[in-house]
Amino acid sequence: MHYRRNYLSGGCYFFTLVTHQRKPILTNEPTINALRHAFKTVQKRHPLRIDAIVILPDHLHCIWTLPEEDHDFSTRWRLLKGMVTKNRQIDTPIWQKRFWEHTLRDESDVHNHTDYIYFNPVKHGYVHQPAAWPYSSFHRDVARGLYPADWGGNPLLPDDIGNE
Repeated sequence: MHYRRNYLSGGCYFFTLVTHQRKPILTNEPTINALRHAFKTVQKRHPLRIDAIVILPDHLHCIWTLPEEDHDFSTRWRLLKGMVTKNRQIDTPIWQKRFWEHTLRDESDVHNHTDYIYFNPVKHGYVHQPAAWPYSSFHRDVARGLYPADWGGNPLLPDDIGNE
């Protein structure tokens, strides 16, 4: 199969990355720290803006905007995945070999995918509202006034399903 990626300089993209065999390892503290370190390191040499992100136990979703003169998201993902694997010092695979990407066409597409990202922990049953999930840029966007803190949830239900 020959998959063709859409490389667009200065593009805005929605990505999904999945762990190898859907192992639920991304939200343990060592892996979260490795992800944070990898993103900071890669961004220094290969700038990108993370418009939205959510990290779930076995996958992550994010939206990136690349610099106007740059279209190479594949190198960034290769470096990020490699750094997390190296930092975690694990011999078994952490990631599925590929990732899924979608070029976002306009502001409406960006908004719809951002909503999808922020609602994902609720969809998967981890929490009753996006604000209760700690591994998300939702909190940043609430602080910026882009979302109300109670968006996408039922405030009458407990904040965290795991604590019921």
